[in-house]
Amino acid sequence: MSTPASDARDIAEVPAAEVIATAAVHLMSAAAVKCGLAEEGDAYQDLDEARKLITALAGLVQAARPDLGVHAAPLRDGLQALQKAFREASPIPDEPGEGPGERLTSRGGGS
Repeated sequence: MSTPASDARDIAEVPAAEVIATAAVHLMSAAAVKCGLAEEGDAYQDLDEARKLITALAGLVQAARPDLGVHAAPLRDGLQALQKAFREASPIPDEPGEGPGERLTSRGGGS
């Protein structure tokens, strides 16, 4: 049985970059579902929620970038793929640089 003390010891052994990457992957997964990219047959889409998740992901990736090591490039690529998917799914396009998280990452639109 897990106790708070043993949980704290377990997490103490995990490098910060891995904890950050895990949080980022959770944000990516949720944003992908909200963008309608789920693999299941039912395409669920909530672009307002997706925008919030992508923006939070962008902030996390940008803030942690210097400390992410080998995790930085895949997280950045995943973020860019989500930004592109959001742009393609949105019926009302954002101005370049105004999409979710683009102000945080200096990523212009359309690429």
